[in-house]
Amino acid sequence: MSNNQESQVLTGKVAFVQGGSRGIGAAIAKRLASNGAAVTLTYISSPERALQVVKDIEAAGGRALAIKADSADADAIKSAIGEAVTKFGRLDILVNNAGVLAIAPLADFSLEDFDRTLAINVRSVFVATQEAARHMGAGGRIINIGSTNADRMPFAGGGPYAMSKSALVGLTRGLARDLGPRGITINNVQPGPVDTDMNPATGDFADTLIAMMPIGRYGKDEEIAGFVAYLAGPEAAYITGASLTIDGGFAA
Repeated sequence: MSNNQESQVLTGKVAFVQGGSRGIGAAIAKRLASNGAAVTLTYISSPERALQVVKDIEAAGGRALAIKADSADADAIKSAIGEAVTKFGRLDILVNNAGVLAIAPLADFSLEDFDRTLAINVRSVFVATQEAARHMGAGGRIINIGSTNADRMPFAGGGPYAMSKSALVGLTRGLARDLGPRGITINNVQPGPVDTDMNPATGDFADTLIAMMPIGRYGKDEEIAGFVAYLAGPEAAYITGASLTIDGGFAA
């Protein structure tokens, strides 16, 4: 948690972060909690990390819950959201952060990887949004974590990933029409390269990406979390259906 005193604009709110055990998801969960929200986060393969995020939030005076749920399993997503609502009594904020990245030459890209990419990067967003919206009232916030690769995929082998993130652009626009009359906003955040375990900011691959970026560095997970926290807060009430890029100029 940040040592700085965060604004408590989310006090009384309850957030659900799909894929919140590490990297950007963990940073988002901690930031929303530091802004006053009670947070439920899901994980699939990192129970120790998920529990550490909960401990960090609780140590800073917040409330948190970690639930194991495979984002490829629609029933697991629905069950986790139901458990979160039972635990905290309501749901105000949904962050769809779970995602997978499969890269392979076209000739070698398996249908299994293609289907899993769609299941987690697109289908789980729809399932979680549909279920969470049943529990949300006016002022609800839904934030999808897309990718700058929806606009720019500069290397071979990433077509299905780019497609999955482009799908979120259209899904977010369309669902804004469904949710707007209920006072619920939905937006799509498109990060560029961010320094995480899965995509470290050092090495040959990172050097290639950094060379494409005007700012000349990878992003920090806290920077993405701060942007998400703004969209989750009261000042962003007039933003919906938008895909908002935070990528150091990668797609410029």
